[in-house]
Amino acid sequence: MNNEVGKHGRALGKPAAWRSVELITVAVVAVALGVAFWGWDMLLYPWVSAGLNTLFPPAASLTLGVWVLPAVIGALLIRRPGAALLCELIAATVEALLGSQWGLNVMVSGFLQGLGVELVVALFLWRRFAMPVAALGGACAAALELCVWEWWVYQVEYTMPMRFVALGCAVVSCVLISGVGGWSLVRGLAATGALNAFPPGRERLAGRL
Repeated sequence: MNNEVGKHGRALGKPAAWRSVELITVAVVAVALGVAFWGWDMLLYPWVSAGLNTLFPPAASLTLGVWVLPAVIGALLIRRPGAALLCELIAATVEALLGSQWGLNVMVSGFLQGLGVELVVALFLWRRFAMPVAALGGACAAALELCVWEWWVYQVEYTMPMRFVALGCAVVSCVLISGVGGWSLVRGLAATGALNAFPPGRERLAGRL
């Protein structure tokens, strides 16, 4: 069956053989997280960011992990090529359409963040989805986002030492919030039986989660 899990914890069948339920689930999860992003952007982020900026501006990058969650969750849940990138891009699109303070720039960030996670799971050939892989995916997403985009768009006034501090904060945030946090969230959902149609749920049923 295409919705079973092989010995390496990935969906059986060809890696790119997406099922309709997987596409729909990615879309639903990503839209929900995109709406959550919008709420975070409007209600909480300004206060958190202002507080961190008051302490030390690069510390504001400690919030980045929130935005990388869709990529990690998409990768862990579907375990097929493109899942991380697709989930992150859909969430970013919803965030932009609802009215993000960064406008369409969130699409660039979404692409880089999703790509970072995608590169890591591709490195393991979509066969490894343990917590360390999720954490590494978060770290890679942070590195791409900061080094390729934020340093040159949002942090142009930072000195290089400040940029590296911001990078360190972003990596810590993405490892803990999106990596460990995303992995824990998927594991918790699997324990409820809600993910039995997906690899994490099948792992639980097989006693491997």
